[in-house]
Amino acid sequence: MPTLDAGNEKTFRAINRPHRGITFEMMLQGLTDFRHEYSGQMWLEVMLVKDVNDSEKELLSIKSAVDAIEPDRVYIVTPIRPPAESWVEPPVPETILMAQELIGKAIPIVSLESGQFGLRDSGDARQAIMEIGSRHPLRQDQAAEIEDALGVSGTIDRMLRDGELIRTEYGGAIYMLPVHFVRGQSYHGKERRQRP
Repeated sequence: MPTLDAGNEKTFRAINRPHRGITFEMMLQGLTDFRHEYSGQMWLEVMLVKDVNDSEKELLSIKSAVDAIEPDRVYIVTPIRPPAESWVEPPVPETILMAQELIGKAIPIVSLESGQFGLRDSGDARQAIMEIGSRHPLRQDQAAEIEDALGVSGTIDRMLRDGELIRTEYGGAIYMLPVHFVRGQSYHGKERRQRP
């Protein structure tokens, strides 16, 4: 699962800080060549950073690079661990959802719930919702399916009350997102709606 965080040289340098001898084009060509030679599944991770690679223009350039690589799956992720630079922040939830839509090839969370990531072995609905929700926006019905699969009702409501999840609307669907997606803002279970 290689990472692709940029679709151009400037953003590649800003986010990845590569050795000066490595260019964006070299990196992209390497991933493309690897994809054509490797016979197994190739999953690509795209890390979004607020105000760096999360604009529509940047996302479309990333999409172009993703299309050149032709991965089997794409995961849209955000910086959830302490970053190397203090200015690094995750984008707002609506941007994450827009990225999934624009870049495409993102794995529907329904596929993840089939047990590929050990969901049934988890036994902890809260942990499963946080872990999966940190990788992919979870629709409300998908989060509820996790609760049902693990036989733990009321987890979503508790997480909303405790400020661990926020509820947001995007494209006519309701999503449950870990609150770290909106670091510095506390919604404590309140709805956040996408502006038209």
